[in-house]
Amino acid sequence: MSADRISDYLSQFATARAQMTEQLGKVVIGQAEVIEQILAAVFTRGHCLLVGVPGLAKTLIVSSIAQVIDVGFKRIQFTPDLMPSDITGTMVLDENEQGRREFRFVRGPIFANIILADEINRTPPKTQAALLEAMQERQVTVGQDTMRLPDPFFVIATQNPIEQEGTYTLPEAQLDRFMFNVKVDYPSLDEEKRIINQTAKDDAPELAKVLTGKAIANLQKLVRSVPVSEFVTDYVVKLVRATRPKDPTAPDFVKRMVDYGAGVRAGQYLVRAGQAFAAMDGRFTVAVDDVKKAAPPVLRHRIGANFQAQAEGKTSDDIVAELLRVVGESEPAKYVPAAGKRKL
Repeated sequence: MSADRISDYLSQFATARAQMTEQLGKVVIGQAEVIEQILAAVFTRGHCLLVGVPGLAKTLIVSSIAQVIDVGFKRIQFTPDLMPSDITGTMVLDENEQGRREFRFVRGPIFANIILADEINRTPPKTQAALLEAMQERQVTVGQDTMRLPDPFFVIATQNPIEQEGTYTLPEAQLDRFMFNVKVDYPSLDEEKRIINQTAKDDAPELAKVLTGKAIANLQKLVRSVPVSEFVTDYVVKLVRATRPKDPTAPDFVKRMVDYGAGVRAGQYLVRAGQAFAAMDGRFTVAVDDVKKAAPPVLRHRIGANFQAQAEGKTSDDIVAELLRVVGESEPAKYVPAAGKRKL
């Protein structure tokens, strides 16, 4: 493919991204970083976990994205009594045209392009596990039959970080299936005023369809074709290995505050996210800054901060931020405390 043709495709990609952002801005005020991260996951076949207190438009953001993409959308409200078959589907005894009884599979809501798993931590681990195969292999196995899920396929889950009663902690294997752990924070003062003024009006803007499922698949191929230099790959590997307390290159604060670090999948997701951020900006090269932008949502749920970190008031986000400061782009990780800051 010629450089001019690639440049044209990237220009069209950046235009489509701008159109999607414009449409989403009609109903979602603020949260630009959240929307960018979700779109990056969509364009790299990744899944997202949205974490934020109630009332921050998590569900609205996902449903609005589903409206601007011309694909199938299903919302699953996770509750303590939800069963795995309520997600994947079940076999029912039916009577055919000849009057003979036979089992027929009734597909569950998982057979859609975009799945909103609302309040995913409200259902027991047995039901949460129904998503594992779907998220990793993009297929569902019922009995002896294995069925492919539609393409594209994304799971976007929401979670309330402050409510503990009646919730079940997501296991690490489940968390690792999510490409991004996206923090949805409070809006700014101006944004909150605009939100209140908009909701006071009794008119819901209509969102135009921007991309089809086929267009999404083509853009995913374009993203995967964005080259990644050896320099960027080396930085990704150093950054991921520095999160592991038993690795020789890990800084002292990681060895002291982290029980377990990120696996190989974290490095893969950092590279994919870097490709997506570059392509969405119309660039055909991944920069280290793209990786740094992707690091917090990719790594925050893959670093196990221990009791020592909690005692010092440090979270996995603080550890990631310090790693981005410490890990050099051309040298092994060396920890030097920042001037005027308390040592991690």
